[in-house]
Amino acid sequence: MNPEKYDFSYTASSLRLNETVLVASHILNETEVDFVNEFGAGKSATGKRIYREVNKRLSYFTKPQLNLLVNSNLEIQKQLAFYATCKTYLFIRDFTVEVIREKCLVFDYLISEGDYISFLRRKQELHQEIEKLSDTSLKKIKQVTFRILEQAGLINNTKEKIIQPQILQKEIIDSIMLDNAEWLKIFLISDLDIENYINQ
Repeated sequence: MNPEKYDFSYTASSLRLNETVLVASHILNETEVDFVNEFGAGKSATGKRIYREVNKRLSYFTKPQLNLLVNSNLEIQKQLAFYATCKTYLFIRDFTVEVIREKCLVFDYLISEGDYISFLRRKQELHQEIEKLSDTSLKKIKQVTFRILEQAGLINNTKEKIIQPQILQKEIIDSIMLDNAEWLKIFLISDLDIENYINQ
């Protein structure tokens, strides 16, 4: 089985919640984007780079999901931004499902250095693209991965890395289940709970 290639372009960014909502709003309203002022803090190249990155994440969303993102409360917006991030960057998805969720399910809420290193080594065997990365890039990937997890509310902060169990509102559960119920795993939901949602 050939695993999907990992895209690490998120290291130039983070969760970018405000920008994600703003881009979703532009997509829905079909409005002109002001790269310089809305995204680039006065710089055109920066604005275009951020817009391109966020737009890539939102390309995986359906119109109803974009609507939900724009018109929801902060908690749902944060979770949808994380959902878009996991759909785009499978490294973050895999780490969340294979490490954070697995620990959470056995009530072990602390992510250790060893947890991350073991995961990375495991993935290196499957993903040649990791082998080619410099130490600086690997350090940046780790740093930004944990920053995104903190911004999405899956860990308390990047220093302690304590897992925060997730509470999902009905709208986001319904929205994700229309895609694929498996994606609920990124919010640390157990197989039993997913099964119950499916059978409701």
